[in-house]
Amino acid sequence: MDSKYRLGIDAGGTFTDFVLAQNNGEVRLYKSPSTPEDGTIAIRAGLEQISADLGESPEEIIKQCDLCINGTTVALNALIEKKGAKVGLLCTSGHEDSIEIRLGHKEEGYRYDTAYPPAQMLVPRHLRRPINERILSDGTVRTPLNEQEIIDAVAYFTAEGVESVAISFVWSVLNPVHEQRVKEMVQSLMPNVFVSVGSEIYPQIREYTRTSTAVVNAYLTPVMSRYVEKIAAFFQSLGARYPVRFYQSNGGLAVGKAMSETPVNAINSGPASAPQAALYAAKPFDIDNVITVDMGGTSFDITLTKGGQTNLNKNIDFLRYRIGVPMIQVETLGAGGGSIASVNQQGLLEVGPESAGSNPGPVCYGKGGTLPTVTDANLVLGYLNAAAVLGGSIHLDRNSAYEAIREHIAEPLGISVEKAAYGISTIVNLNMVGGIRRVSIERGYDPRDFVLVCAGGAAGMHVAALAEEIGINEVLIPKVASGLCAFGQVISDVKYNYLSTFPMQIDEHSDIEGLNKKFMTLEDSGVGHMIADGFKSEDISISRSAEMRYVGQIHECTVEVSEGEITESVCQQLLANFHRRHEELFSYNEPHNPVELVNLESTITARIDKPDIPKIAAGTSDPVSGLMEDREILIDGTGDWVRAPVYAGDRLKANNAIEGPALIEEATTTIVVRPGWKIQLDQSGCYRMTAIAT
Repeated sequence: MDSKYRLGIDAGGTFTDFVLAQNNGEVRLYKSPSTPEDGTIAIRAGLEQISADLGESPEEIIKQCDLCINGTTVALNALIEKKGAKVGLLCTSGHEDSIEIRLGHKEEGYRYDTAYPPAQMLVPRHLRRPINERILSDGTVRTPLNEQEIIDAVAYFTAEGVESVAISFVWSVLNPVHEQRVKEMVQSLMPNVFVSVGSEIYPQIREYTRTSTAVVNAYLTPVMSRYVEKIAAFFQSLGARYPVRFYQSNGGLAVGKAMSETPVNAINSGPASAPQAALYAAKPFDIDNVITVDMGGTSFDITLTKGGQTNLNKNIDFLRYRIGVPMIQVETLGAGGGSIASVNQQGLLEVGPESAGSNPGPVCYGKGGTLPTVTDANLVLGYLNAAAVLGGSIHLDRNSAYEAIREHIAEPLGISVEKAAYGISTIVNLNMVGGIRRVSIERGYDPRDFVLVCAGGAAGMHVAALAEEIGINEVLIPKVASGLCAFGQVISDVKYNYLSTFPMQIDEHSDIEGLNKKFMTLEDSGVGHMIADGFKSEDISISRSAEMRYVGQIHECTVEVSEGEITESVCQQLLANFHRRHEELFSYNEPHNPVELVNLESTITARIDKPDIPKIAAGTSDPVSGLMEDREILIDGTGDWVRAPVYAGDRLKANNAIEGPALIEEATTTIVVRPGWKIQLDQSGCYRMTAIAT
């Protein structure tokens, strides 16, 4: 770090987290209630907390930052709440309904449900305008572009108040000449609208995916552009020396312009940084197989990292919209601390996906909430300190939480309030375990080969129960767990993905020279981008991958491609890697069948210096210095309360070891150590919790 501070800001659904890394190695964590209506309000509130703590003004702090990084849910929320722009689509004649037909796809679990409603279209039918033009699969022009139809469509869009235009033509990835001409015309005739071009946003084969991605990007562009502009202006007003960086769904940083033009890359901006932080926390233990579970106030996010590589998704359905660009694979559930508990019409207890969010929040926050939540249950169960102050301003009210659970859950079910609270905790745990299974077992991974890394303010109270249920015997809980995504931002690098298509059967007739040229073109562009951004060539690295399939298959497997020149022997190794990956995913391979390469990807990464983290002062295994009090907690479904010691996290020393049942209270999170588990603080500032062998 060449400055005194580095600031990471993660704007979640309930709290906005701040991690301030200092050049002396100290890391400070702060929280402020999120303000979805205007993100700068929450940021200003967090800066005021930092200012009061450090004795410096917000302006002085920001001026001394080498990086201010923002992870945001703005794009995600706009897509969830359908609050994006009014979009018009220009597409090849006859393909106006491809985004509605969706390749005949129906979501898993609803394939045979005739009553399941179709996805809400982001572009209504009357704003999808067919254009007579045609590029063939070899890139030649079959039908020239009808420019009069463009003029007519633009006139209609103008009359309809269209704010953003998506352009996607068949086979534009092999010859974008028509799309580029239409882009020029639209920008000339509608200078105030945003334009998203399919071959620029997702330059790979798959017409439906490309069109859908361009539409989603167009839908989000005005929203994200306004947000980026507002955040950038806010930090400039505080005297920031460098432009704000924003966190992308691919797990890397980007400049504001990149996020404004391709907001589809910001959909998973918030949770995408968690795996980076999890690997950082696991490194002192020589662990690189981790499942990160992030339980905040609104959602529960899960990511899987094997061998130090986090799973990336491409060409997936996200909130029922097909998105092609690379995204960190995040399984998101409506299972946060604010998830609302209710009794359904069948008389069964349900938890989530509805959330109390930050406003009004759980009942115990005293901000007007009336329906019981997971946080209310944790307070009643004794896991949360009734005297705690959350986010610097929220005082907890146990009596209100107790009464809400009694009225809405216990009395309708005819059980005690304590059992009702334990039931809420148990059901949300089972929901979360189901999500962990989806990113592990259902994708061919045995979760017992991984370590759980705990993130989010609420996860520490549930993570041991999750580990027990899924069969994992080791859990890591960083001291910065409740702001792990914000911490992940301050240790992340700048990263961009460059995509292309290159259909080629891998055999003795392979166009190896053309393949090398294609990768070189992608990488020269990416490296040039990084150098223009101020990075030195020695700080830039390149990784490659290819999407491959057996000839005649519909879906591809992603396979890593080695750096350097591709030769015949490299192609043979690529084939072997493909057969192996196909077997891992589908339990079989067909080594005698021909294989074709479809799409290419080069990831360009520019390394940023990481802050040094100071070591925790060492002590013995005896944790007596951290002992504060005893508290009664309900740890199982018997209804029997147990008295558990409560330890202050800031008074514990490295090597201190605690056996459950016990509680550890950190400034912004609480850890529940269940019976049968042992937890020890490492010098790196990470708790290592392990199941005691029986």
